[in-house]
Amino acid sequence: MPADALRIAVLLGGTSAERDVSLMSGVRIAAALRERGHMVTCVDPATGPMTVAAEAAILHQAIATAPPSLEALAALAAAGGGFGPEHVTGPAVRAADLAFLALHGGAGEDGTVQALLDLVGVPYTGSGHLASAVAMDKDISKILFRAAGVPTADWLMAPATESRVLSTLGLPVVVKPSKQGSTVGLTVVRDGGQLAPAIAEAGRYDDEVMIERFVPGREFTVTVLGSDALPPGEIIPVHEIYDYECKYTAGMAREEFPAKLEERQGAEIRRLALAAFAALKLRGYARIDFRLGDDGVFYCLEANTLPGMTALSLVPQAALAAGIGFDELCDRIARSAVRSNAGAAA
Repeated sequence: MPADALRIAVLLGGTSAERDVSLMSGVRIAAALRERGHMVTCVDPATGPMTVAAEAAILHQAIATAPPSLEALAALAAAGGGFGPEHVTGPAVRAADLAFLALHGGAGEDGTVQALLDLVGVPYTGSGHLASAVAMDKDISKILFRAAGVPTADWLMAPATESRVLSTLGLPVVVKPSKQGSTVGLTVVRDGGQLAPAIAEAGRYDDEVMIERFVPGREFTVTVLGSDALPPGEIIPVHEIYDYECKYTAGMAREEFPAKLEERQGAEIRRLALAAFAALKLRGYARIDFRLGDDGVFYCLEANTLPGMTALSLVPQAALAAGIGFDELCDRIARSAVRSNAGAAA
């Protein structure tokens, strides 16, 4: 074991609609960190520490084409005692030098877990509790993007009448939970009669629903790693939007890294990604998503503070385009988090 090896607890799973993606991200991260010589324990905040055999079983599974149902997640929470602090801050985590957060959505990404780790003094990867909460809230994020000069599409928050949506945003619009990821609960509404059902569907996943002007055009993503913007990538899904199935099913989307952009466009999207990262006070790493409108403007869709790390995920592809393999990427994220915590404590 290397002299500078770390004891790392990888937090994965949880009870959000992105549980399946988180499990796959987490076991891949754990395997990569072990390759770099670290001592790793996987902990599911919904059920507790995970065996190596359980990790291996997940590695050999495919992610379903749809997220788990709310009923299945509720049953999991009931059986395992729920997403509890006894697992988030339990012995396996407190004994670690670092918690590597592979949680997606819900309490794992909205600052709740981050705040618990702050209270018990365990360093962790990614953004702090306040920045995590702000980035998860798409309404607040968009306000801060605009204040920082980062373009973002016009939006309203539900409740909003059909007439107000038509007069303010027009059609089509995107209706989505304000605090959710992986396009869970998202609908593209092209007819006013679809608006109410779409709001109801999004409302199943969150207590706030956003109605946003749909921006037709090419979709791009930029990974920010530390203070650097990695090569942007273009996402070309089979479906109209980069939905859950396209994200996590092989062959349902094509990603091009680096993206085919003019030099000035590449510089501009990187600049905007760094500006968005700074506006939300993010740290460590994040993925910033954009649409290139017909007017030539890059419109920021959202910031992902704990982006997916599956074999099909975008951050590992961006890192590879920059010459950074997956094992090295995970190692860099971990060591950067330890250094940041040491600097903050000094």
